[in-house]
Amino acid sequence: MKRIFLLLLTVVIIAVGFAQTTKDAKKHQFVTTLMSKMTLDEKLGQLNLPASSDFVTGSVSSSDIADKVKAGKVGGVFNIRSVTKIKELQQFAVNNTRMHIPLLFGMDVIHGYRTIFPIPLGMSATWDMSLVERSAQIAASEASADGIQWTFSPMVDLTRDPRWGRVSEGNGEDAFLSSAIAKAMVHGYQGDDLSAPNTIISCVKHYALYGAAEGGRDYNTTDMSRVRMYNEYFPPYKAAVDAGVGSVMVSFNEIDGVPASGNKWLVDDVLRKQWKFGGFVVSDYTGIPEMSSHGMGDAQTVNALAMNAGVDMDMVGEGFLNTMKKSMAEGKVTLAQINKACERILVAKYDLGLFDDPYRYCNEKRSATEVFTAANRAESRKIAAQSFVLLKNNNVLPIATGKTIALVGPLANAKENMTGTWSVGADNSQSVTLLKGLTDAVGTNGKVVYAKGSNLEDDAEMQNRQTMFGKDITRDNRTAQQMIDEALAVSANADVIVAALGEGAESSGECASKSNIDIPEAQKRLLKALVATGKPVALVLFNGRPITLNWEKENVPAILDVWFAGSEAGDAIADALLGKVNPSGKLSMSFPQNVGQIPIYYNHKNTGRPLTGKWFSKFQSNYIDVSNEPLYPFGYGLSYTQFEYGDIQLSAKELKGNQKLKVTVNVKNTGSVAGKEVVQLYIRDVVGSITRPVQELKGFNKIELAAGETKTVSFEITPESLKFYNTNLKYDWEAGEFQIMVGPNSRDVKTVKINWNK
Repeated sequence: MKRIFLLLLTVVIIAVGFAQTTKDAKKHQFVTTLMSKMTLDEKLGQLNLPASSDFVTGSVSSSDIADKVKAGKVGGVFNIRSVTKIKELQQFAVNNTRMHIPLLFGMDVIHGYRTIFPIPLGMSATWDMSLVERSAQIAASEASADGIQWTFSPMVDLTRDPRWGRVSEGNGEDAFLSSAIAKAMVHGYQGDDLSAPNTIISCVKHYALYGAAEGGRDYNTTDMSRVRMYNEYFPPYKAAVDAGVGSVMVSFNEIDGVPASGNKWLVDDVLRKQWKFGGFVVSDYTGIPEMSSHGMGDAQTVNALAMNAGVDMDMVGEGFLNTMKKSMAEGKVTLAQINKACERILVAKYDLGLFDDPYRYCNEKRSATEVFTAANRAESRKIAAQSFVLLKNNNVLPIATGKTIALVGPLANAKENMTGTWSVGADNSQSVTLLKGLTDAVGTNGKVVYAKGSNLEDDAEMQNRQTMFGKDITRDNRTAQQMIDEALAVSANADVIVAALGEGAESSGECASKSNIDIPEAQKRLLKALVATGKPVALVLFNGRPITLNWEKENVPAILDVWFAGSEAGDAIADALLGKVNPSGKLSMSFPQNVGQIPIYYNHKNTGRPLTGKWFSKFQSNYIDVSNEPLYPFGYGLSYTQFEYGDIQLSAKELKGNQKLKVTVNVKNTGSVAGKEVVQLYIRDVVGSITRPVQELKGFNKIELAAGETKTVSFEITPESLKFYNTNLKYDWEAGEFQIMVGPNSRDVKTVKINWNK
């Protein structure tokens, strides 16, 4: 029987392989035949990706982009947000170009299209890959219904510096967690069949090291060893490639002194040859011409540099169009390179099914019925509530029914800010504020009273910088004290105060670096006044980055970090505040005590003089004014219940070769309500040929426990889990002693030791 099964399985595998080979051969033949009929100008046109001119429906033929499209000088367009406009431009391209090649339409669908989910940093706090993938599936379904075929997501840049605004778009400080998210996002967007009309091409970005910008200042220089690149910063990009991502975007920064847009080692050697990436590579917005400002040469020089590196598509720069023929004539680039780049773009269009039906993504019926639906919004609300991290709770939350709640703060009724940064497809007029969500949830079982309490910032210009792109928070012209007095008057008869404070939606994101990551002084002044009333205060923190919260941690009874939670933010936050949902988020990025600790991250390495005793200790590695510890560690997050961890159980303490280690631990809910817990597994390679981190996340499992329930959580460790890149960039594991750690966060772990020999 077993033989028959294996024989049938072999037949199926051979049949599937043959079908795939036949399909690939057909695709290759189609693209080869098409390219044989194309002129050099038309091939270069396929490599050009301009931003859209926002033409009025019915006027595409007279728009700025029409002449370029008609001349075959456009391969794709991005940031058109209308299925009607996209269909019109696609028809124009197919009907008015010599080769009738359809356009590729892209957009920044970062954390949802119209139905917006939490910002990526918030999504990463769910530690739930099924939710991450589902959010990408919904985003792909909605975007594809509106004509979009390609998204510039996921952003997987590892970062340990919360001053960098784009931490909001990423997954935090850990490569293992970010790699899992990368895989989930890519599969969510692309599914198993790109030709299906509800899937879109994913583009992992920003390759590479963009999150390591010096000083946390956007677009700034990066510099690191290749050992660190391979072990810490490269894995999430590679995970996306291994998951089959269709495209890769190169970053703005330099690597080894050469900007990524022209870095042959990065693109050709690592991405294509080492990782076997077969999709296409696109520059970031004007990334190629910006190499001139880096000091890499004139326009012709930097465009040739990009082509030689292996960049296939030029976003906005149009340098491939204008310089490549001259560079080819001078022998600086080859026709073979141009052909290969063109082929990759055409293959992507083929995989999307655009040559079979250029309008498969232009279904107005789908657009009208499948975008921003009640079902999608309900999922956004559910997922948002799973992203919230309870940082502190002195029996203030959840708020019991029948209470009078004073809701105070500039983020309480800021509809345009709920979706956070990079929510370009959102209709913020439909977003749910905390004021509405909480008022609706309380209904007749209590009372909600409201006061703004303060402006976002004392300085109007500073506030304007953080509320751009329609994310306004109307300034109140009263004095700061008048606003606080109103808040105190509103709170006088309240049972509990909810303070909705933090950042504006555009306080983080691209080009939103900050040297001071405290809560703004205008809001802190208000918070101190509210705490001074002696009433229970719950701080609902809106933020796109880790915030320095020293005073708040010491003085505010409860702190719930809600990030920017998306379209349904207000309802989701109300669910958590009132106990309908028990918060279960865990931090994916350490919160520093102050900016002087940055960079701070859990998986650091020891020095030769590590701090071994109590801070402060002279001639050991520490500060004289603050401890080495973060304010809140990686993986941290509380619950409305409590969890008790049993001792770690091992299948063996002495292992050899390719044996597998089973690690189990019992986790009990010792509280009175059900809750979810993220059980985290860390290891430490105690002795290595190169220095190794004090901890590395190697597994996690999110479980749900009823009150009083105990579950056994198991992890499996193999030699693959122990591998790292050594000084020769060889990927392997080394025998020796290892520490196995399990706990609710990176700090509060139980530890056992094993020996693993080869």
